[in-house]
Amino acid sequence: MNNKVVAIYGGHVYSLQADLVCITTHQLFRYDHYFDLLIIDEIDAFPYEGNEVLEAFFKRSIKGHYILLSATPPDHVVKEFQKEGKSILRLNKRFHKFPLPVPACSLHRGIMKYYYLKREMLRFLLENKPIFVFTPTIDICEQVYSVMRLFFKDISYVHSKCVDRNERIEKFRNGKTKALITTAVLERGVTVKNLQVIVFKADHPLYTSAALIQISGRVGRKKDAPTGEVIYLADKKTKQMEQSIDEIKRANEDL
Repeated sequence: MNNKVVAIYGGHVYSLQADLVCITTHQLFRYDHYFDLLIIDEIDAFPYEGNEVLEAFFKRSIKGHYILLSATPPDHVVKEFQKEGKSILRLNKRFHKFPLPVPACSLHRGIMKYYYLKREMLRFLLENKPIFVFTPTIDICEQVYSVMRLFFKDISYVHSKCVDRNERIEKFRNGKTKALITTAVLERGVTVKNLQVIVFKADHPLYTSAALIQISGRVGRKKDAPTGEVIYLADKKTKQMEQSIDEIKRANEDL
């Protein structure tokens, strides 16, 4: 087939007309009732979620049909679809047909969390398994890295303010570093074989149940490595933590 395909994003808007357009939501303002089918992925994520301007761009650009995708769709979108009688399709089964990883809670107060973080990281590293340690803020990310690098050499950290973020991620993908301490920048769109995940301070107010589900979804994404562990490391078990675990269990029951 000779269909034309273009990618349109900031600084790359040289060719706007095509049969298939891959586009950021910010660039939708260029299209007035243009798309016969428009598919938007990760509708619950920044910058689209809660942005009335981007939502207006989206509605204005549609000529025909649209599909909204998310592992954790916002409640207001689900209610709107139900109210208007639009179709909602749930796909709980991954392509390799293995269940989603159910997080385990490990509750420890204060400085003891660092001891258990070290212990779990050592266990995974001895098994030659790569690790993401998620942290709720940049400050906590750098603090955790400062402590853990006293015990482990082949680790690094990444957050939105790291100017060499892509290089650090690439080193991790290539196995040059074995663990990444990270913020939400790696919460979505990342697939690493045999990855294990620890959520440090999982009881932090910034962690919603949707965010915890997205983080848990980083594990077991490969057909030849469809399982793995997700550990919530926290002072106490929160409602958000419980909701995320319950939702994952419900999804697995529908396999």
